[in-house]
Amino acid sequence: MKPFSRLVFVSALSGFSVLPLAAQDARAKSATLAVAAMDKAIADKEIAGSVTLVAGKEGVIFSSTNGFSDLEKKTPMAKDAMFWIASMTKPVTGTAVMMMQDAGKLSVDDPVSKYIPAFKDLKDKDGKPVTVTIKQCLTHSSGLSEVSPEESGDIASLEALMPLIVAKPVMFEPGSQWQYCQTSINTAARVVEVVSGESFPEFLEKHLFGPLGMKDTTFYPDEKQASRIATSYKRTDAGELEKAGLMFLGNKPITSKERYPRANGGLFSTAEDYAKFARMILNGGELDGKRYLSETAVKQMTTVQSGDLKTGFTPGNGWGLGWCVVREPQGVTAAVSPGTFGHGGAYGTQAWIDPVKGRAYVMLVQRANFPNSDGSEVRKAFQDAAAGL
Repeated sequence: MKPFSRLVFVSALSGFSVLPLAAQDARAKSATLAVAAMDKAIADKEIAGSVTLVAGKEGVIFSSTNGFSDLEKKTPMAKDAMFWIASMTKPVTGTAVMMMQDAGKLSVDDPVSKYIPAFKDLKDKDGKPVTVTIKQCLTHSSGLSEVSPEESGDIASLEALMPLIVAKPVMFEPGSQWQYCQTSINTAARVVEVVSGESFPEFLEKHLFGPLGMKDTTFYPDEKQASRIATSYKRTDAGELEKAGLMFLGNKPITSKERYPRANGGLFSTAEDYAKFARMILNGGELDGKRYLSETAVKQMTTVQSGDLKTGFTPGNGWGLGWCVVREPQGVTAAVSPGTFGHGGAYGTQAWIDPVKGRAYVMLVQRANFPNSDGSEVRKAFQDAAAGL
């Protein structure tokens, strides 16, 4: 099946049309290469389709739809296609925590038990009491044990999830190791609920998504939104793409609200929506005249807070507060500047903000079984090609 691609938008918002001709030609070449990179990934049956976008502080400067949102129906990918963005939710959670720190409701250095009393009963495998801070939750250095899908299958709120976390032993001394941890991010989100008096979905909609105009970013898509969600695929041993369900849904429909809001990876979104969030961060916490975060908070959460701990999923990184931070660009991150920050998702989605170049790179795909979605050749090809925009 021949890839379907469409360059949707190359904007003058960042001065494209008034650049010297040589610079215009260079950007046009990068745009062409970015489209071609995604077309190749589709032709190679790495992905079925994609929406890619590059934004600057002033707005979107490049956007492209490539391939199909449904291979069987031959439905071309649409600009407003929705995707399960999985762990790209984590920077949103980090941002919510920092909004509450700005409001004086918490400090990331506080122990979680200050806000969730059950955490006073947290213990290690030897029964020794353990104290975990909010910062350790956001840097994946908490040592908290994971709660399995089977254990949390009927849980419908973050509040109800907390006793399951506390009941499990802490695996290592908090702050001594880095281990990617879903429960720690959900714990941080529960703290936001406690100090704000709002459920996590309500908090995000009221204070972040609504004001930013992120109308299609939600834990719980409605029927109309569900109809725009790109189909997920996995690659077979024979090199073909076949449909794959979303791992966290169980037997419930996407529109069901009978699941807790997974602050670790439960959001659905569009490229345009996530670009608004990324541009706000790129602008130091402000967008279109409204301030969401202090510049101090943005800097704190998007710079390395994990010390010298070795972190995954690609070499040369450290961890901020809910964000991965590129210390030393290399391999898949070679095209970005030191200090670039962002996050990938389980099904290949990626969003990275380069504060040196003043660019945000968003790539939305739905591929279930990348060996390492952060280290995928699809991500590398797009970021390498788009680096000149």
